[in-house]
Amino acid sequence: MVLRLPRGRSGLSFGVGVFVFAAVAFHCPATAQQQPGDADHSTVPVGQVATPIVNPPTSTSAAQQNLPRADSAGDKNLDAGTTGGINSSLLKLGAGDLIDVNVYNVPELTTKARVGNSGDIYLPLIDYVHVGELTVEEAQRMIEKRLADGGFVRNPHVTIFVDESTSQGVTMLGEIGRPGIYPDVGDHKLYAMISQAGGFTPSAARKVSIARRNQTESINLDLPRNLADDLSKDVEVLPGDTILVPRAPIIYVVGDVGRPSGLLVDNGTLTVLQALALAGGTNKTAKMGGVRIIHKGPTGLSEQEVPLKKMLRAQAPDITLQADDILFVPVSGAKAVAGATFGAALSLATAVSIYAIHP
Repeated sequence: MVLRLPRGRSGLSFGVGVFVFAAVAFHCPATAQQQPGDADHSTVPVGQVATPIVNPPTSTSAAQQNLPRADSAGDKNLDAGTTGGINSSLLKLGAGDLIDVNVYNVPELTTKARVGNSGDIYLPLIDYVHVGELTVEEAQRMIEKRLADGGFVRNPHVTIFVDESTSQGVTMLGEIGRPGIYPDVGDHKLYAMISQAGGFTPSAARKVSIARRNQTESINLDLPRNLADDLSKDVEVLPGDTILVPRAPIIYVVGDVGRPSGLLVDNGTLTVLQALALAGGTNKTAKMGGVRIIHKGPTGLSEQEVPLKKMLRAQAPDITLQADDILFVPVSGAKAVAGATFGAALSLATAVSIYAIHP
C-alpha cells in the first residue's frame, strides 16, 4: 500500500510531528533508567538544592554552628576547642565538669554529660569514655575515633562545650564575704566573681591580686571603691585562677585624743594630721611635744618623733603613715621614759574601735 501525502501545509505538519516524536523518544529512555533503588543519597542531582539535615543556627560563631574542624594540616590552625574565649590548652576536663557533646549533622547524638569521679562520661552508641585529665581538643578526638572505629558515623566531627568547670574552679581568698572555690560557669569576669562570693568585707582593701597558672607574676589591680566607676579593671577570670583580696591597712591613733580608733584605709594613704582629725583631734591635756609614731617592721618596733606643733603651724611637712602604724599622743605631765612609750601605745591599740576610712 502506498501512502500519498497531500501537498501544501500537510507536509509541514508531518515534519513537526516527526520532530516531536523524536524528542519524546530521546527523553523517555533517560527517564526510564532512573530506578528508585539506584538513587545515590550521598549526592545531590545537578540543578536541585540539598535539604539541610538541621536548621542552621542563628549565631555567626563557627564553634556555635558546630562546623567541622579542618582535616590534617588545616586542623593545626583552628582552635575548635575554644570554650568561652578560653584556649582549650589551658583547660583540662575533670570530675564534676558539665559538658555538651555535639556531633556535626547528627543531632541524635547531642549529649549533655557530667564527668564522673572516675573521669568517665557516658555517650550514646560508644558507652563510657574516659575524658578526665584530657584537654577539650583531646577529648574531641578520642570521641571521634570511637565513633569512627565502631562504624557509627563516617568522618565524625565532634565539638565539646564546657558549661561548668567545677574541677578547675576559681579560688576566692581573703577579705571576701564567702571565701572558697567557685566553679567557673560560662564566661566570668572579676566583678561577677566578687559578687558571687558575697562581695568585699568592711575591712577589705581594693588592691586585688590574681594568681594565674603558668604565669610567674600575679596580676595586681587597684579597684575603685565603686566598681561601676571603672569597668576597665573588670578583667576576665580563667579556670584555676586564685583571687586574693587582702585586708586594708589599719592605722591606730591612741592616747590623749578625742576618739581613740583604728582607721582602716581601703584605698589611698593617710597622714598624721588627717589621722588626728579623724580621731577627734587632741585633747586639752595632750602633750603636743611628745607625739610618737610606732612603726612595726620585719625587724621589730621602731619609734619616730612627730613635730606636731610645727606641723600645725605649717612649719614642718605632714608625715605619711604606713600600714599598722600607731600614732601615740601622750598625756601632758606623765612621766614617760623612752622604753615605756612602746608598751603604753601597744596596750592602748588593742582596745580601740576600727573605723573604715575612705580618703
